[in-house]
Amino acid sequence: MWYVPITSDNPLLTTRTLAELKREVERRVLGNLPPLAGIELEDARAVLDAVTSLERDAWAQAWSAAADRHLEQAIELEPRDAQRARREYWQAWKLFNFARWPVENTPSKKYTYPRALAAFRNHGRLLEPPLEMVRIPFENEVIVGYLRVPRAPRTAPLVIGISGLDSRKEDVMTQGDGYLARGAALFALDMPGTGEAPAGLDAKADRMFSCVLDYFQDRGDVDPGRIVVQGRSWSGYWAAKLAVSERVRIRGAVVHGGPIHHYFQPDWLRPSLESLEYLYDYLPATAQLFRAAGLDELLARARAFSLLETGALEQPSAPMLVVNGARDSQIPIADLYLLRDRGVSNQAWINPDGGHMGRSPEWPAKRIFDEVLMPWMLKRLNASG
Repeated sequence: MWYVPITSDNPLLTTRTLAELKREVERRVLGNLPPLAGIELEDARAVLDAVTSLERDAWAQAWSAAADRHLEQAIELEPRDAQRARREYWQAWKLFNFARWPVENTPSKKYTYPRALAAFRNHGRLLEPPLEMVRIPFENEVIVGYLRVPRAPRTAPLVIGISGLDSRKEDVMTQGDGYLARGAALFALDMPGTGEAPAGLDAKADRMFSCVLDYFQDRGDVDPGRIVVQGRSWSGYWAAKLAVSERVRIRGAVVHGGPIHHYFQPDWLRPSLESLEYLYDYLPATAQLFRAAGLDELLARARAFSLLETGALEQPSAPMLVVNGARDSQIPIADLYLLRDRGVSNQAWINPDGGHMGRSPEWPAKRIFDEVLMPWMLKRLNASG
């Protein structure tokens, strides 16, 4: 078995050599590709020059050191130049966020994660309008999310954006300006089993999102009758599930590259965990999500999440937009077809040359957001009835 217990001195789980991984990191920085989009090339090259092994904490510490330099600059700048300080906090967050990526499973990664949160929140309070931290009581714990609402005289429609397997609510909120510019509010939260989410991954964890919908029934600045749920990558699963369980309270759901049924079958899941689309540590991140000790336990637990086998796909649902690339090696395109063909109100967008989430050189993430996702969401948010 190629799974090993995760400790700080175990190497990153990757089929690439150190030199190959460094080249791939630089390629993704240059191409503004996940999970390194937004990181400055100068920072990346300085880190890659300093890293001499594939040890997890060696990588985390090197990226954190680069983040610290931006953090110090932000603190120094803030009293006299808030805009530059905001950008420095953002760069610090990007680097801390990659240092803890894809999952906080070693001492340095666990130490880095709250520093990433602090850097992002300092960035957020300098935005206009500023980031609002929302805390919603949930089963003796709390759901922590971020909200930004346009400054307008009327209540705004709302998009609830859910992070994925390795992204966090901070990643979701980086697109906040794009929603506000179109008159929509954005609420970002971590999906169950990740980040600061109070619920672990289980088949009934959508109750966490129902609690969020309860909260937004009583706010005066958003319209509770105009809500769309947006799932990206793994959280597309939750968007599809909420389209069924909360079909009365939401106008629609975006399932952007999410798992539905075929993903959870061993014949797909086992080989997909070695996908080169994923930079490194895909298996450890997925195993931690499922709270599995290894590959065999992960495969056994995954079967229970199939929305086809649980009967969810036989029920009425809110309209869905399903999006992915035909060449996605992480989530099977067959899951998109399954949703497209079962919902009479569902629409599909497929990039025949696209990988995970439909991305390709011709269709980068921003173009998909601008030309595919936002037009559909705005149409649903502004639909009558």
